Amino acid sequence: MQNPIDIEVAFALPQRQEIRELVVEQGCTASEAVAKSGILEKYASFLSPDSEPAMGIFSRPLNGVELPLPADYVLQENDRVEIYRPLEKDPKQARLERAARAKEEKKKG
Repeated sequence: MQNPIDIEVAFALPQRQEIRELVVEQGCTASEAVAKSGILEKYASFLSPDSEPAMGIFSRPLNGVELPLPADYVLQENDRVEIYRPLEKDPKQARLERAARAKEEKKKG
């Protein structure tokens, strides 16, 4: 392997986080590193089978705006690629539901 670099691929579950340390060739993209990590296969039930999961580098999204898309982002030494799970519930809807529950509890007592 010519010009290897050390990187991490991280995936967080509600109860724990898995971090895989990898040595990849310089020029490796975020998408390639995630594929090499094996995390997508291990946690397939948490991810959408129809599309590549959202990713970021140290909490900065690989969305084509702030940083390039995962297939275009070339990793640098010590980068951490984070794989983001889809939201289980829309945050606005969750807030409305919490407010409704609080209102009902206040009525009860």
